[in-house]
Amino acid sequence: MTESPTLGGRLQGWPAFVRELDATLSVHSQYVLSGNLYDSFLAPPPPEGGPARLLPLRDLLWEALRSSGFSCVVVYDPVDGLLVHPDTPDEIGEEAAAAAERLLGGRIKPEDKPSLEALTRQLAAVARPADKIRAAFVIDSASRIARSPTDLEPAERDFFRYCEKLSRTARPVVVPGARPKPLYNPILWLVERPGDLPPWLTAGNENIREITIPRPHLGDRQETARLLARAFGVRDVAADPAAAEACDAFAEQADGLTLQSMIEITRLARERNVKLADLPDAVRTYKLGVLDNPWSRGHLRRRVLEGESKVPERVVGQPQAVTKTLDILKRAVLGLSGAQATRSGSRPRGVLFFAGPTGVGKTELAKAITELIFGDESAYLRFDMSEFSSDHAGERLIGAPPGYVGHEAGGELTNAIREDPFRVILFDEIEKAHPRILDKFLQILEDGRLTDGRGNTVHFSEAILIFTSNLGMYVEAPGTAAGRLDGGFSPGARVQNIHPGMSYGEIETKLKGAISDHFTTVLNRPELLNRFGDNIVVFNFISADAADRIFELQLANICRRVADEHRLALTIKGEVRKTLREWCTSELDKGGRGIGMALESYFVNPLARALFDRELTGDEEIVVAGIARRGSIVELELQ
Repeated sequence: MTESPTLGGRLQGWPAFVRELDATLSVHSQYVLSGNLYDSFLAPPPPEGGPARLLPLRDLLWEALRSSGFSCVVVYDPVDGLLVHPDTPDEIGEEAAAAAERLLGGRIKPEDKPSLEALTRQLAAVARPADKIRAAFVIDSASRIARSPTDLEPAERDFFRYCEKLSRTARPVVVPGARPKPLYNPILWLVERPGDLPPWLTAGNENIREITIPRPHLGDRQETARLLARAFGVRDVAADPAAAEACDAFAEQADGLTLQSMIEITRLARERNVKLADLPDAVRTYKLGVLDNPWSRGHLRRRVLEGESKVPERVVGQPQAVTKTLDILKRAVLGLSGAQATRSGSRPRGVLFFAGPTGVGKTELAKAITELIFGDESAYLRFDMSEFSSDHAGERLIGAPPGYVGHEAGGELTNAIREDPFRVILFDEIEKAHPRILDKFLQILEDGRLTDGRGNTVHFSEAILIFTSNLGMYVEAPGTAAGRLDGGFSPGARVQNIHPGMSYGEIETKLKGAISDHFTTVLNRPELLNRFGDNIVVFNFISADAADRIFELQLANICRRVADEHRLALTIKGEVRKTLREWCTSELDKGGRGIGMALESYFVNPLARALFDRELTGDEEIVVAGIARRGSIVELELQ
């Protein structure tokens, strides 16, 4: 067999990193392999025929090197010591053991755990063989050899110095067979990251080649899914359109996972008697680590329908915002969020961007839909993004990187999603977060996952994300950048963009325009704005009628609290109620929160003062018969 002049052309159908290694054996004596080391890999069918194979890394390397005339692979592991691969009880295994014995000058025993000094002699025996034997030496878990790659102990320093010299003094080996040309007996370092080895070992050393093993792409996952379909009794996927569609869906759902994970998911599906067409459910279980899926509960659809009447009672005066939110929620329940995309299964269940004046019900609507879906407001998680205005504050969300204080604790956001992936997450006042922190949301909104500081991936595919913002309430006055305006505005002045009394359509247009300008021009993050899409929900100022209803609801809450705390029946006469309503609803631009603050000043404070001076016996009726304001002091007349 002649070797192709194309890099890796001899092993068509094998993983690219294997072809790269195989094609460069004549010029490199050592290799540093990093990345996806512990996965399974697709390999072509064996010479005797059959389907393609899924092999762990050691088996994959052996099968590829064997075709080039290699007799064995010697493996060193800091825990297990020396091993010979393959160690099968057949003729191939016996030949491998005999070759290793000839190279190393003795048979390897299971208890052999050489010191670093002894290991250098065995590495030299393979890299500069006395006999014409092709073999490879794999140093597994090489990241664990040195305590610190930049602060080596004397024995570690001597070991790596010897390996550096050995990379330059290794001798190629010529053996008859498929590849009679001189090839090195390579030393293969398996490390988690290239930086786990001393930097001077590989820097400027052309004899050592660094190769990164990537995670599987969609084509690999599709081929793997077709191989795994055999576990469900499907031998020829091409002849079964339904099975082919299920395999493609399985491959898409497994985005970001390894082929080994797909094997484990298949095993999990078989244990739970899941059919091939229902593998996405097994993928969700594997990713999230939970069996119960609130989104699949039969009563959820009924609860959302009931929410059409219940939510407006809780979020008063926002019919447009409530209707659009419930529409997006129905889409989430049906699993149709992002359905227009080629791959949407891993994206969050729902994404909402609440915009509008303060105190009009944005946070209350988030709580309402949390209770609607999960039946419990404890599934609602809130982050005040004004606390994340600095660059380094992002570590609170995903955790500190390795080597920094607090690394072991993880991030507040990633930990919460790992504990319970079925949540409503509210990011309040998102415009106050640092732009680099906003970049983290790009991955969440697009791929539905985030990797924390410890390297663990969490998935947001079952969460609803809600962003709130006051953007657009005030904008920079036109022309202020050029200096003082004729209208009296000074440079940098901000003017109110929307006012009570504007139509909802005008408010929606102005707010969406201001939000678009902020993300595109100010933050230079148009891609983040695109991820929100049409999920921007605009809230209106509360109307006079809505203000009256909010006033009555909050006043009823006060009376109920007095009854619960002191067993007092509080009655408010009509004239007092009318006066309170006029005082508390006079400034609608402050929203429902402004009504609550006014009630606290004009009613709760004087009521507490009046009750404090009385001897409360409980089970009595107290009538608020009058109210008067003298300056900033309000007094109540109780009967």
